[in-house]
Amino acid sequence: TIITYGKQVLDSLKAAETLAKEGIDVEVIDLRSLFPLDKDAIYNSIEKTHKVVVVSEEAKRGAFTGEIASMIAEERFYELDAPIKRIGALNTPIAFASNLESYILPNEQDIVLAVKSLF
Repeated sequence: TIITYGKQVLDSLKAAETLAKEGIDVEVIDLRSLFPLDKDAIYNSIEKTHKVVVVSEEAKRGAFTGEIASMIAEERFYELDAPIKRIGALNTPIAFASNLESYILPNEQDIVLAVKSLF
């Protein structure tokens, strides 16, 4: 299960297509709203996949992905077959120049590698 929101939905969907070509089926959950949070969609997907990657453009430290991971760990820990993976921007100010920004923000390849690391 890839849980994400915002621009990372597009990268997550691309990653899901790449992974499908390699025989790894994933579900991408577009949260659309962080409050209220659709816990049912998250938990139903975890019951099927038993693995979770949470993706955001925020710097990983202090990101909302930590809240999502914490909620899953508290309420669905025994459904998981692997540790929860979190992907976020590097813990540095986001560059204004787009060529530098691409080094800081997560991308499709980061998501693919995170999912593969769970197997």
